[in-house]
Amino acid sequence: MLPFTAAIEPLRLANRSANCNLFSWRLVGPGGESATCSNGTRILLDGGLDSESPVEHGDVVIVCGGTDISKEAHKPVLNWLRRQSRGGAMMGAVCTGAWILAEAGLLDGRKATIHWENHDGFAEAFSEIDLYRSVFVHDGNRLTAAGGTSSIDLMLHLIAETHGDALAAEVADQMLHTTIRTDQDRQRLSIPTRIGVRHPRLATVIARMEANLEEPISPAQLASDAGMSTRQLERLFRRYLNRSPKRYYMETRLARARNLLMQTEMSIIEVALASGFSSPSHFSKCYRAQYGGTPYRERGTGAAASAGR
Repeated sequence: MLPFTAAIEPLRLANRSANCNLFSWRLVGPGGESATCSNGTRILLDGGLDSESPVEHGDVVIVCGGTDISKEAHKPVLNWLRRQSRGGAMMGAVCTGAWILAEAGLLDGRKATIHWENHDGFAEAFSEIDLYRSVFVHDGNRLTAAGGTSSIDLMLHLIAETHGDALAAEVADQMLHTTIRTDQDRQRLSIPTRIGVRHPRLATVIARMEANLEEPISPAQLASDAGMSTRQLERLFRRYLNRSPKRYYMETRLARARNLLMQTEMSIIEVALASGFSSPSHFSKCYRAQYGGTPYRERGTGAAASAGR
């Protein structure tokens, strides 16, 4: 619901500030009656995908997605999106909606972004898309925003492009949005902010770990590259994170594996290899120790839960 409302409110405020209707919008979806947000809130729709008020050339179509998005890529939705694209609409998405655009083939060869939690699964599923970790991406007639409040930044970007920076700044001020982010801003908090520790060497090592999950780097190499001994690296992690570098690295790799299990159709062995495990049995053992169940059971449980929704 957050990226959905964050996409609409800047447009409403732009109309209010300009004292005229610069923007208008309609909500459409399968069935044409209502859509249910991840938090259970129901949103009334203005029409279905066969609505009598078609999208016109130059309009902007924004797909909003939530959890388990890959299961929402139904053929009628994909075909409708393809028709709007052929008709000259600018195509966009907020949060996981980018997955649906990708399934429709509308992001092939384009730059795009998606919520950081879905980044790894998206990259594995759609290798032909140039994926970024920025807050939003505007590539020609394609728009994608990562989710959450990034919808605000994308809409402020569009308002500035079409009606000037002054109006975009006024809208941001109305929303108490004190910093307008650009397509150069990253989605996630900095590593020091995330871990609650401001130590340059520790942040450097963690950044290298996160960038090398498929082919893990040894603690000795990490320490050497950071200009310290292995023992110093051990003390650093123990002092600030209460775990060894090896344990921290393992937890980070397992978190990635869990995301891939939940978000892709990759086989267990493919998930293991993509997370730096050379042996499925070792992967399963480590996964069970971390999450209390095997990767096979995790995927089965996730599928059952999705079917029950």
